[in-house]
Amino acid sequence: MLHTVMIDYQNKTPIYSQIVEQIKGHVALGILHPKDQLPSIRELASFLGINPNTVKKAYEILESEGIIRSLSTKGCFISEDISKVLKEEIKRRIKKLDDEIKELEKLGINRQEVLKRLEEEK
Repeated sequence: MLHTVMIDYQNKTPIYSQIVEQIKGHVALGILHPKDQLPSIRELASFLGINPNTVKKAYEILESEGIIRSLSTKGCFISEDISKVLKEEIKRRIKKLDDEIKELEKLGINRQEVLKRLEEEK
């Protein structure tokens, strides 16, 4: 798990948000599974070379969204019900695709043509 979280310091997205989004993405892609244990706050902070409070904030957000659960003295674990994460990830990716299609429309290609070309690429 430690090796799957990477920080992009060139990205304007706050580091804690990058951690949150990557963990959500790993859950949605099946890299992380229900009941998997996450590294401790100190472990992940040390690996990434960042302040532990940054990781703590990311974990707090993930816990408030029901993606992870914290068990005192045992650590943080991926929640058993990840259906919410999957739905959110699908929604996020569809929005991303829609944004790309809008950019293509600005270049003069309509939505139907984009979809047609995508089908042809299969």
